[in-house]
Amino acid sequence: MGDSAKKAALFEEFAKVGKAMGHGKRLELVDLLAQGERSVESLAKAAGLGLSTASAHLQTLKQAGLVATRRDGARIFYDLAGPDVASLYSLVRSVARSRVADVEQKRADYLGLTGNSAQDGPGLPAEMTREELLERAEAGTVTVLDVRPAEEYGAGHIPGALSIPLEELSSRLGELPPGSEVVAYCRGAYCVLAYEAVELLQAKGRNALRLNDGMLEWRLSGLPVDTGRAA
Repeated sequence: MGDSAKKAALFEEFAKVGKAMGHGKRLELVDLLAQGERSVESLAKAAGLGLSTASAHLQTLKQAGLVATRRDGARIFYDLAGPDVASLYSLVRSVARSRVADVEQKRADYLGLTGNSAQDGPGLPAEMTREELLERAEAGTVTVLDVRPAEEYGAGHIPGALSIPLEELSSRLGELPPGSEVVAYCRGAYCVLAYEAVELLQAKGRNALRLNDGMLEWRLSGLPVDTGRAA
């Protein structure tokens, strides 16, 4: 029959992971860390949190074994404890989208999509799959554009991608090869940066579309990743 107290203790250990991930801001921090290692200060700024609040959330994630740390002088850097954590985060999003009624509408609202469906409603920018991107990039028929912040590009990017953070894009359009089809990508399927980049590029008369997911899904698929900042 087993010992019920020991069983309960075991399930409480499982619950530590669920409790650690059971907060929107902690999930946002996991989303940022899925792009690569970052300092506490950088994470706090990107997530719109105070430094002490960000540190408290990160400590909760660390206590559950979901993130790891390293010290460089006085600075603390965080990273996901392993690819299984990124996979878990991706699965949480997938289950929520399938099972929670309001997720799809809130996704559409956040990404600036019209209609109730973020998949096929009007207003959705043209997309390209990973498989199509690999084929076109190998043939040299597209310019792959990474519109994430430079530090995220440095932590890992699609091989051959050009780094132009979204906030710099309007002033750096001349760096894009004239006449080339541009495929923009960012953090993942729920990242707004690539949507805004495509909108900007199309308004400037450029042939642009977005990768239909992003760096998180690229990594989880086991596809090649380059590191290092843009030259």
